[in-house]
Amino acid sequence: MLVPAHNEEALIAETLQSLAAQTRPADEVIVVADRCTDRTAQISTAHGARVVESVGNTQAKAGALNQVLDELLPQLSDDDAVMIMDSDTSLSPEFIARAARRLHEQEPGLPPIGGVGAIFFGYPLRRLVCHLQNNEYVRYARELHRRHGRADVLTGTASLYPAKALRHVHRARTEHTLPRGDAVYDVQSLTEDNELTLALKHLGYRCASPCACVVGTELMPTWSRLYYQRLRWQRGALDNLRAYGLTRVTLPYVCRQALTYLSVAFVPFFLTVLGYYTVTKGFPGVPWFWVAVTGIAAFERVWAAKHGGWKSLLLAGAIVPEVLFDQFLNVVYAKALIDILTRTDATWEQTRGRKKRLRRLLVTTCGLLTMLAAVVGLAIACIALGIAWHLIAVFVVCGVTAAVIRLSRLYPLGLLLSLPSGEPKHEIEPWRQPGAPASATTRSRSHR
Repeated sequence: MLVPAHNEEALIAETLQSLAAQTRPADEVIVVADRCTDRTAQISTAHGARVVESVGNTQAKAGALNQVLDELLPQLSDDDAVMIMDSDTSLSPEFIARAARRLHEQEPGLPPIGGVGAIFFGYPLRRLVCHLQNNEYVRYARELHRRHGRADVLTGTASLYPAKALRHVHRARTEHTLPRGDAVYDVQSLTEDNELTLALKHLGYRCASPCACVVGTELMPTWSRLYYQRLRWQRGALDNLRAYGLTRVTLPYVCRQALTYLSVAFVPFFLTVLGYYTVTKGFPGVPWFWVAVTGIAAFERVWAAKHGGWKSLLLAGAIVPEVLFDQFLNVVYAKALIDILTRTDATWEQTRGRKKRLRRLLVTTCGLLTMLAAVVGLAIACIALGIAWHLIAVFVVCGVTAAVIRLSRLYPLGLLLSLPSGEPKHEIEPWRQPGAPASATTRSRSHR
């Protein structure tokens, strides 16, 4: 068990307590203290963990983990497994037991499982921004349930890997079978968990996130921190796809990114078309058919949030906060694309230095205005051709069709591609604080 930590004295104790409460305890818990200047190491030692401090690491979390894995992996057998979890995460009591069981359920005739990830819920739920994030996580858990636990990303919250799979990744990097890196983790990637998932899939492994493997993970408490977190996630995902290129493995990821950016462009496209017709011909009105279609999509969003509890349902039912949250994320996605196109340096945190911040702000503003102008120009061209409303109708119908499919819990892509059925379907287990009543779906921390 590896727990990378950088100045996590406020969180590490609870993380280690959740490990101590496992029905199948880890054989050894190693806290990878990376450039810590607080009491992370002392608290970890007091909770029975072995502390390994990184040496001269300048490559963030991936670099610190590589230092430990370089020493650890040669000592392990092919039957061993390595679990890596974030220091701001707490496991449900049966997580390790269930993840290990799933890891060893290798179906005959199917590729081996290269990693078992988590279904995650957020905490503490104290502000609107936190509730909005948690609703995302609840919907993601439901989507994994619909897909029988087939994982697109083995997230850093908590994932269990066979030692032989990690050694395979290491060997493939040194042999240049994979596009970047010379260790288990690619230190050039902003999202090392996403990149490792791509590496495992390119080497022929499957990845799973069973609904029985539940964790609670810290939410971003402010809009600023959320912005930089999501910018790093999206920029990292795009960087990883660019590094791997278009392959059989990356094709579904590329298609999802394309759909994401179509969604980003849809709002200004629709508002341009609506504004033009309102000014020139009067407000076109909304036929009852389209009200019903939109209602189906809205109902699916509310229904998909039901495992988050009544607060999640209330927030989803209000519609407007989540619509505005989606536009916030659209700005993040647009910013990530601009950074890719302008080859802006990728960083973990907010850029330091007034001149650099101003330069990035100028580039971002010009980029956003250029993208907006392009979408508005496209909308005007479509209006001139008389196809604008037709394109909008096609987009809306496709979106509602996808919502109906999600409501049905079917996974047509799996049938189309004859994919393996994955894990047996279990009901999603919401995150609960250890010792809390069964009706609780969130938890709080006294020290926050």
